[in-house]
Amino acid sequence: MKGLAAAFGVAVVGLALMGVSQAQAADAAAGEGVFKRVCSVCHNPTAEGPRKLGPTLAGVVGRKSGSVEGFRYSKANAESGIVWTPDKLDPYIKNPREVVPGTAMAYAGLRNDDERANLIAYLATLK
Repeated sequence: MKGLAAAFGVAVVGLALMGVSQAQAADAAAGEGVFKRVCSVCHNPTAEGPRKLGPTLAGVVGRKSGSVEGFRYSKANAESGIVWTPDKLDPYIKNPREVVPGTAMAYAGLRNDDERANLIAYLATLK
């Protein structure tokens, strides 16, 4: 029985480490491609660039939702209280309306886990 418990413990640790290595494997360069394909129609990756339909995503990681000065957010986003960490961005990018019901973002979501991880890695580089 002790051997079985030890083997189970090793398996759990191994699975946890696999999750860490997958998260670390996110590719910001590939994420830039995802951004250009999926996000750039509405969002600018730089604070200085031209204003688009959505707010700039420069500095989005760590920023409070609804806080880009001069951008008119939906009431849902402005009052959500969300701080955009990778853990919050992931489900939002997957399905914005599920995370923030009432959002004005006209985007169906990105279902591919690897593309979302890469996109979030790229967003983290935007300052």
